[in-house]
Amino acid sequence: MLVIVGLASGAARECGERIRAASSRSGLRLPGLRITVNLAPADLPKSGAAFDLPIIAAILAAAGHVPGTALDGLAALGELGLDGGIRSVRGVLPVSLVCAPDPDIRTLVVPAANLAEASVAADLDVRGVSSLNEFVAHLRGEAELPAGRTGAPPRRAGLGADLSDVSGQHVAKRVLEIAAAGGHHILLIGEPGCGKTMLARRLPGLLPPLGRDEAIEASVVHSVAGLLDPAEGLLSRRPFRAPHHTATTAGLVGGGAPLRPGEVSLAHHGVLFLDELGEFRAGVLEALRQPLESGEVRLVRASGALRMPARFQLAAAMNGCPCGFVTSADDRCVCDEWVIRRYLSRVSGPLLDRIDMTLEMSSSAWGVGEKVCAETSPTVARRVDAARRFGQRRGQVGRNAALDLKGLRKHGRLDDEAGALLTTASRQAGLSTRGSHRVVRVARTIADLAGTERVGADHVAEALGYRRRVGGGMRPRGRIRPAPY
Repeated sequence: MLVIVGLASGAARECGERIRAASSRSGLRLPGLRITVNLAPADLPKSGAAFDLPIIAAILAAAGHVPGTALDGLAALGELGLDGGIRSVRGVLPVSLVCAPDPDIRTLVVPAANLAEASVAADLDVRGVSSLNEFVAHLRGEAELPAGRTGAPPRRAGLGADLSDVSGQHVAKRVLEIAAAGGHHILLIGEPGCGKTMLARRLPGLLPPLGRDEAIEASVVHSVAGLLDPAEGLLSRRPFRAPHHTATTAGLVGGGAPLRPGEVSLAHHGVLFLDELGEFRAGVLEALRQPLESGEVRLVRASGALRMPARFQLAAAMNGCPCGFVTSADDRCVCDEWVIRRYLSRVSGPLLDRIDMTLEMSSSAWGVGEKVCAETSPTVARRVDAARRFGQRRGQVGRNAALDLKGLRKHGRLDDEAGALLTTASRQAGLSTRGSHRVVRVARTIADLAGTERVGADHVAEALGYRRRVGGGMRPRGRIRPAPY
């Protein structure tokens, strides 16, 4: 009889049956006595099937099937199949990163399917196992388990959707380039079929490749969620998450039982695309406020508290009214002013205040039949990379969108003309302090793209053109127009 104590629940509590079946299939005879397994610490809930492999290793050592000294400095995790096979589990990457600096752990044994992600951890002997018989032979010193390539780099990602597929929409492409260069959040408003979704899906192709530290951080979240490709090891391209507008709050920001990461965390160091923004439930959208501001999600539940990274770039798209044609040039909209106002009010002011750039698009700018060859994503990505390197040369760390007040005063200082323009425009448009700071951050990015250290009035004017108010009717009210591309 096998008894497991220590707040084991679900799959962890059922491992006794898997252990007996796998041992019998592998020709291993377990003691007929009562076996008690204590999962310490006893007050910490345990879930999942990853405990199967270490539990059976301890039982085999106690039964004399393997020498007890073989477990010295050994850590293991994996799920046992009834046929004696070792199946992959979630969360192997963060476990390997925790084990690597521990002086008491010299070897980590993981399922063969998880070997690539576990091998990311440097200075750790990682081994992959496919069956219980292989594991026993290794512990007895009869065979060696295959080793992983420690510190293996991620595979290079192929080119995704290209910006050259989009005809026309030059101002929208300019917005996309600025957003990529500075890491800014954007909102595209326009009629159905004008290219909002097509453009947003090409934003990841303009971003710089993932650095190793960024790839590890993003891959850890995907590993915990069970979404990491076992053969890839690390994410090779920036995440792009596009949840449906019926998503729940727990699905978007995380939650559930046990607590799991949501879409905002899965988009860490990548892009979160919310299509049909006005169709999301109000409570779901309001949950975005904290992660947009702080870059992390803090979940507090009765079962415990959890903090997850969520430094993503938001790209959102929506229609301007229920019929969708309020922005069309041919005046096809049949919605009354109050209907338009009510539809746009589905996205609250505090949430819109956290979005750096808003652009009203029209199908008249689509450019069907355009003969001029559009720029490709690699061409624009080189300008984005040059802009980011320009900021690094002046000592700036991180994206312009993430500059704190101290960094904004140092790197986003405006000249006298630009400062006067921002003051006047902020007063006339009723911009909040946060809104004014976001205008300065966007202006800093525009200046970086131009390769100028000075943030001038022309840069601020263009940034103000993308800081328009949503609501109160979509018809133009003398707003500052974006600069031509």
